[in-house]
Amino acid sequence: MQKLIFTNDVVLALRDEIAAAEADKVFVLADKNTVRRVVPLLHIDSAIEIVEVAAGDGNKTLDAVAGVWKILTEKGATRRSLLVNVGGGMVTDLGGFAAATFKRGIRFINLPTTLLGAVDAAVGGKTGINFMGLKNQVGSFCEAISVIVSTCFFGTLPTEELLSGYAEMLKHGLISSENAYRRIASYDVLSAPLDGLLPLLKENVEVKSRIVADDPYEKGLRKSLNLGHTAGHAMESLAMKRNESVAHGFAVAHGLLVEMIISHIVLGFPSTDLHRHAALLRQAYASFPAFTCDDYRQLLGLMRHDKKNRSSLAINFTLLHRPGLPEIDCEVPEDVITAALDIYRDLLGM
Repeated sequence: MQKLIFTNDVVLALRDEIAAAEADKVFVLADKNTVRRVVPLLHIDSAIEIVEVAAGDGNKTLDAVAGVWKILTEKGATRRSLLVNVGGGMVTDLGGFAAATFKRGIRFINLPTTLLGAVDAAVGGKTGINFMGLKNQVGSFCEAISVIVSTCFFGTLPTEELLSGYAEMLKHGLISSENAYRRIASYDVLSAPLDGLLPLLKENVEVKSRIVADDPYEKGLRKSLNLGHTAGHAMESLAMKRNESVAHGFAVAHGLLVEMIISHIVLGFPSTDLHRHAALLRQAYASFPAFTCDDYRQLLGLMRHDKKNRSSLAINFTLLHRPGLPEIDCEVPEDVITAALDIYRDLLGM
């Protein structure tokens, strides 16, 4: 099981984990912003090689992975080497995939520097890159040997980044329990002190960790973690095709509403929770690309490309009877999905 370390003494924790790995060579992967702002704070040994990649999810590509492989090869990395991924979800996704495939696999540590990275991408062993305009289309299951979760870098995050992570926290609450969902829904992520977030973050991340431990390769229960992602990834991919910038967590937040609506239609999910989430989107997640009914065909096509689908004909969702009671492998007819998209647009005034 992946080792999770919750601490705001990141320098000591990272030093201990690197020492425990007893690697012949250590590399730190970070995007150019993190290299400038965060890496100097880690007091990394001068013998450790820094591998820099371009920032932004649009750079989570095969070319970027090949660039990492090239540097590892040139610098003499072996199967006993260690890669430390420092950054948001883009870096831990890309770095994890690079490590999982280099020489058929080298060890890696994740140190997420964003709230979204901490609650989602850094934990659970999913690695991957975007391909042909599709989100996370190529990847592997490979867990970091350890993940160091901290809130000490969140103070410099823009509002959009905090809200992106908060959307994933809401998702974990929705699939965990009614009480967990209420605690997260009542937490003001933009105003509350960040040091007070660490215990709630620990509880939230451990929801995912327990599910992954029971189902590491997404054969059953782990599919519940895809709540909000079938619709959300389709919206995100549509935006990418239009060269529009969309934060992943914003796509998840909006995908959650679409899938709450489908859940209401199919499973009787409470309308009060649905309307509460719609109000949150109108207030905090309003800066999201609109679409019209003319885009439905393309959105449905993107949903059919989702990795969870068992055939190209049916679209598979994780849905909810109520908070804390998810149902996986729900194949939903297209007319129900388009009806949900209509209701979604009405609720948000599109």
